[in-house]
Amino acid sequence: MSELYLAPPFDRLWAGRDPFVAVEALQGELFRELEGRRTLRTEVEGRGYFVKIHRGVGWGEILKNLGSLRAPVLGAANEWRAIARLEALGVGTMRAVAYGARGANPARRHSFIVTEELAPTISLEDYCRDWPTQPPTVALKRALLTRVAEMARRMHEGGVNHRDFYLCHFLLHLDPPPAPERLRLSLIDLHRAQVRARTPRRWRDKDLAGLYFSALRIGLTRRDWLRFLRSYFPGPLRATLVREAKLLAWLRQEGERLSARFERKFGGAGA
Repeated sequence: MSELYLAPPFDRLWAGRDPFVAVEALQGELFRELEGRRTLRTEVEGRGYFVKIHRGVGWGEILKNLGSLRAPVLGAANEWRAIARLEALGVGTMRAVAYGARGANPARRHSFIVTEELAPTISLEDYCRDWPTQPPTVALKRALLTRVAEMARRMHEGGVNHRDFYLCHFLLHLDPPPAPERLRLSLIDLHRAQVRARTPRRWRDKDLAGLYFSALRIGLTRRDWLRFLRSYFPGPLRATLVREAKLLAWLRQEGERLSARFERKFGGAGA
């Protein structure tokens, strides 16, 4: 069982070659090297690309994830499907220019995905880091809150949950410079994303908890949180606060739990 998609320039450069061999030969800055997965940045014909290669995680890892009620990441297909769905939903994300998968054994399936580098950009985690002492203009903050909420709502309504839904995975494009009337955000790192006809509430809530936790240190006010809720949930805000009271209480508790775990693990280093 095999799948293959090649767009320029890889359709031309890899013509007549085994793309699974060709992608393994790409060289560049190594970002992550795990058992069964490698991520690097490379340049081809003067343009930057990110390459993720999966070589299978083995049955042990699959069974461990299933035993913990977590869906194992079996290859690049998650990211490939998630990118396609987000594009269809109008949610800014990466552009895939090459994708391949082969092998029937899920524990040893060989796959890869190549995406165009998004540059110049900065993650929202870095962009918002100094907001407590150097706040942005009110208009810019409101525009960013609204845009993030709209992207989250479209994603969840469209059947996608991210599973690593933090500010660091929103990239803010810097050309042209960000302004309230012109913001471009792209959602990245989709290798754990799940795509369904409908997002289960459990997974939607986990995404929201991750986003809430990652935004705790950027100086948001109660009014800012209410603005996010108004843009994310349909209907009047007052009705949302009543209907989602249980969720909002859980988000606060989960945010505290994640913060405590983060402090134990990293000792207060950046979020």
